Amino acid sequence: MGLEPLFQAWSCFRRRKFRQCSDLCSQLLEGPPGEQAAWSLKTRALTEMVYVDEIDMDEEGIAEMMLDENAIAQVARPGTSLKLPGTSQGGGPSPAVRPVTQSGRPITGFVRPSTQSGRPSTVEQAIKTPRTGLTARPITSASGRYVRLGTALFDYIFHHENDVKNALDLAALATEHAQFKDWWWKVQIGKCYYRLGLYREAEKQFKSALKQQDMVDTVLYLAKVYLRLDQPVTALNLFKQGLDRFPGEVALICGIARIYEEMNNISSAAEYYKDVLKQDNTHVEAIACIGSNHFYSDQPEIALRFYRRLLQMGVYNCQLFNNLGLCCFYAQQYDMTLSSFERALFLAENEEETADVWYNLGHVAVGIGDVNLAYQCFKLALVNNNDYAEAYNNLAVLEMRKGHIEQVGDLQRSYTAAQKSEEAFPGHVDTQQLIKQLKQHFAML
Repeated sequence: MGLEPLFQAWSCFRRRKFRQCSDLCSQLLEGPPGEQAAWSLKTRALTEMVYVDEIDMDEEGIAEMMLDENAIAQVARPGTSLKLPGTSQGGGPSPAVRPVTQSGRPITGFVRPSTQSGRPSTVEQAIKTPRTGLTARPITSASGRYVRLGTALFDYIFHHENDVKNALDLAALATEHAQFKDWWWKVQIGKCYYRLGLYREAEKQFKSALKQQDMVDTVLYLAKVYLRLDQPVTALNLFKQGLDRFPGEVALICGIARIYEEMNNISSAAEYYKDVLKQDNTHVEAIACIGSNHFYSDQPEIALRFYRRLLQMGVYNCQLFNNLGLCCFYAQQYDMTLSSFERALFLAENEEETADVWYNLGHVAVGIGDVNLAYQCFKLALVNNNDYAEAYNNLAVLEMRKGHIEQVGDLQRSYTAAQKSEEAFPGHVDTQQLIKQLKQHFAML
């Protein structure tokens, strides 16, 4: 006996299978007229497929990074800047154990805008990047149904045409017409200023809007401004004040967790992600980040439970199966390891994803002692992504094991590098053993 069609469509929507949901609703609407629930559900599914979440949608490209003149202090105090997050103040694994981005932040369990993905490759691209539904994360707290023509026109100019200047002119005229009493238009002006890089002006507009109408979205926009100004502590305080007024609001708790994660305070971030799950146990980002944290804290069995939860929720992509394969391997569930990686290779959408899978397969091969297979896997990683530094490094280690050493004997440079490594990660046992060996060599000279 099959499910009732409308219930099945709602189930698809909950599992983020929007195309299937839309098709089921279309079949229902071909029947007797007046099925308002199907109409409503279909419009929601179609909206979610192309929705742009302006709060979360924030790609920091080359232009923003290179031409940033918004730093408040050249030398920030420890724990007050995202540019130099420092060591993991709040415990958790060291950056030497957990991989980090080029800017020194730990790689999270969830790819977000302005982290390590989707950066424009040239300054020109970065300056004029159209914001589309494909690059935005469709999990949002925004729920605006803008019926009036003015608001619909603004959204069209701002999101679709990406013509920020004209959108700003329209918003300025509208807020003047409303005698500066309409909070919504002030938020739109703030969005325009933010997009144009005028962060202090944006801050004034958002603060003014908050005085008139307390809204979660406005708090999130204002926090974005502070983060771009490299004031994470101010953003944290803002979020915590917001939680006093909106207790249990998932978007605010998640915002706090993200900032702690970017500041390398992993244990605090994990606590807040757990708070997110208390409010919303289907929050993909929180589940992925907690799972990632457990994995890097040498608890692959617990991480596996979180990733399996994502699989049950209908998340079905290369990254998830890649993580499942690694967790199974480190949890010694070898029967599932290779099948997970096979599925990851099948689902990989681009060469970078394929390279990641082959790199991890190389690790598995090293773990089971098959050096030839490991060599092939690292080579395949390089075929798919020629900039894969880790794969080059591991191939060099394999060549060294085979005895193919072209240059040996620069002990002084090795000792200097080992000392720097010890400064960066004092508890690294391999580094300490290397220094001990080098000292023995020096004593023999």
